[in-house]
Amino acid sequence: MASEQIHFVTGRLAESALRKTLTKLSPDVDFQWTVQVMPITVAALMTPDWIAKRIDIPPGTTRILLPGYCDADLSALLQKTQLPIDIGPKDLRQLPRYFGTAEDPPSMDKWDIEIIAEINHAPRMSLKQVLELADSYRADGATLIDVGCEPKGNWGQSGVYVKALIDQGHRVSIDSLNPDEIAPAVQAGAELVLSVNSSNREAAKSWGCEVVVIPDDIRDIVSMQETIDFLAADGVSMRLDPILEPVGFGFAASLRRYMDARSRWPDAEMMMGIGNLTELTDVDSAGVNFLLLAICQELGIRSVLTTQVINWARTSVRECDIARRLVRHSINEKVPPKNLGYDLVSLRDPQLLPLDDAEIAALAANIKDHNYRILAENGQIHLMGNRTRWSSADPFEVFDALAATQPKNLDASHSFYLGYEMCKAMIALQLGKAYTQDEALRWGHLTVEEENRHRLEKKYRK
Repeated sequence: MASEQIHFVTGRLAESALRKTLTKLSPDVDFQWTVQVMPITVAALMTPDWIAKRIDIPPGTTRILLPGYCDADLSALLQKTQLPIDIGPKDLRQLPRYFGTAEDPPSMDKWDIEIIAEINHAPRMSLKQVLELADSYRADGATLIDVGCEPKGNWGQSGVYVKALIDQGHRVSIDSLNPDEIAPAVQAGAELVLSVNSSNREAAKSWGCEVVVIPDDIRDIVSMQETIDFLAADGVSMRLDPILEPVGFGFAASLRRYMDARSRWPDAEMMMGIGNLTELTDVDSAGVNFLLLAICQELGIRSVLTTQVINWARTSVRECDIARRLVRHSINEKVPPKNLGYDLVSLRDPQLLPLDDAEIAALAANIKDHNYRILAENGQIHLMGNRTRWSSADPFEVFDALAATQPKNLDASHSFYLGYEMCKAMIALQLGKAYTQDEALRWGHLTVEEENRHRLEKKYRK
């Protein structure tokens, strides 16, 4: 005999998906269930007071479960039902986790790879611009702010900029081979210099900070040995960077050099500059950053230098922060980096709950008012109202069919709303994402968690 009987309250759009989920879930959790579909399209619009006037509790019910948006004052509903009332998740796909049949995602609060976020071409920027960028990089997870100088320049303001960053609470590195730019920066407090080889190693002895050693010959890591020995003799702290090369210019060979460097110098600190791949490859950066961070984690490379110049890599710092936590957990716990969190899953959704044609037809048949419901299923956009239903892969065809009926409630504001929602539905179909009317599309760490919900207050949505 089941331990309890739960009464679920929902709106029309979520009914079919909720019943499917409960059918699969209830045997594992051992509960009986009933579903009450309220006379409302979107469950997010319900309030406890509104529910209290309409709820019909079946005999034997032991508790009531409301959707996640119904988190206002429950006193009226409690007084009427005299039953325990719980607030479930906002997304019904999270019900298995709510009931404990799916493990909670592990804590991702630990990492051991530093993110050095480079401000490229800092000499071309105002101090205000540099400070604003540094603050945004730190907010996204940067450990150090790297002040990037011009390759052949002799910038006289490096110390001024570094001091301003440090005064603002940042840890700072300086990216230059020119001792005349580097010396003022380290005097102002820069704690790391990128980069040192035979051309500037003599000056590095007097800087009093850690440096990044790079090869004299990019294809020969042994060329770092002389610089390593030279700096070690004077007690200079260092980390090694064999230099990652872009695809088409020796990318695979450069990965091998990182492995060879780890074998040759097993105890050395190492860094990988990953911008040569993310900035110079026509591909979204999130997956690339994850793979490079995974390589670094496995090889014990404890710092990465990243950039955010090209538009497709504009969130690389945040992506690296998510990735470094994910790969640390995966490797330390010896589990695949799957079902640990979906912050890096942006283009498509991890899970869909599709409706078949029969379910769509049943939903349409039960619409008794003149409000419109939008679905994105089976490659088509479905627009449904009272005794009306239009479906097409082209949202313009759907809207034209609706407009041809000359509905009285299709004013400019309502037309804009429907167009906005059908645009979201079209994006969902194209990308393989879940679409729920009046809810934000999911974009991983880029998701806007709460869209402006004022439109839900429009009378045609009630």
